[in-house]
Amino acid sequence: MIDLVALRSLKAVDEHGSVVAAAVELGFTPSAVSQQIKRLERQSGVDLLERVGRGVILSGPGRLLVAEADRISADLERLESDLHAHAGEVVGEIRLVGFSTAMRGLIGPVVARLDTEHADLRIRLVELEPWDAVDQVAAGQADVGLVHRWGDVVLEIPDHLERRVVHRDEAEVILRGDHPLAGRRSVTPHDLVDERWIATPESTICRQWLHRMYAGTGRLPQIEHVSMEFASHTELVAAGLGIALVPRLGRAELPPGTKAVRVTDPVPEREAIAIWRRSQDRSPAVRAIVEALAAAGSLGQPKRPLT
Repeated sequence: MIDLVALRSLKAVDEHGSVVAAAVELGFTPSAVSQQIKRLERQSGVDLLERVGRGVILSGPGRLLVAEADRISADLERLESDLHAHAGEVVGEIRLVGFSTAMRGLIGPVVARLDTEHADLRIRLVELEPWDAVDQVAAGQADVGLVHRWGDVVLEIPDHLERRVVHRDEAEVILRGDHPLAGRRSVTPHDLVDERWIATPESTICRQWLHRMYAGTGRLPQIEHVSMEFASHTELVAAGLGIALVPRLGRAELPPGTKAVRVTDPVPEREAIAIWRRSQDRSPAVRAIVEALAAAGSLGQPKRPLT
């Protein structure tokens, strides 16, 4: 009988290029990964790794086994989901990954409620950027993901993943109260071309959207300061160091002396999308989480300060 945990370790070695890297990804020690693969070799009766220099690569039989691993995992997930669906049980351990503002504004309250409703359901949370969340759900390293997509910024979701929009969010520009534009009901990117921005890092979807928002101005946003957390953005705005584009979802009360102003032409909108593998589509636990996220997300935009 092939050890499925060991098979997962072999697949991780193939994906990450070494036993050490696979161990880091899986949360095991390198020794444990090596022992699992040796056990898999004893079970299969063939060598699965070949040493090349100081590293290893998969042998021919190893590549064949890994090639079948996704199908085997999907079949087992489908069987487990069907069994739980037949019994109507919301049970098991689910790994839910999501972006930071959703953790605060949507995921946290939902998981707290599910914890009280389903005693045998354990949900583990990991904060990830959307691209990483898609990769982990697609690879079977997470069960449910909550990702966001801004306008026409590309977020590729593989065909074997199901998806559902659970919330629509809007971002506003945060200004100091003494800023010349603070008294406006709305602004456009043309009004902001000479402003200094506080923005997320270049690799983030939010930063990509900020660049797209400027497309019709013939200019690029002047990025003065870079910070990952929107809470830091608002404090830097309050200190007079620039302006920031901050989503409503998960946004804390704004610092005194700052104001949120709506942006139009275009409106910076994003979709929060739940994703999960099709092989788990009938899982009562997965369905309970997705339905709860959709129910919470449909309640409308979170309340925000009027300052």
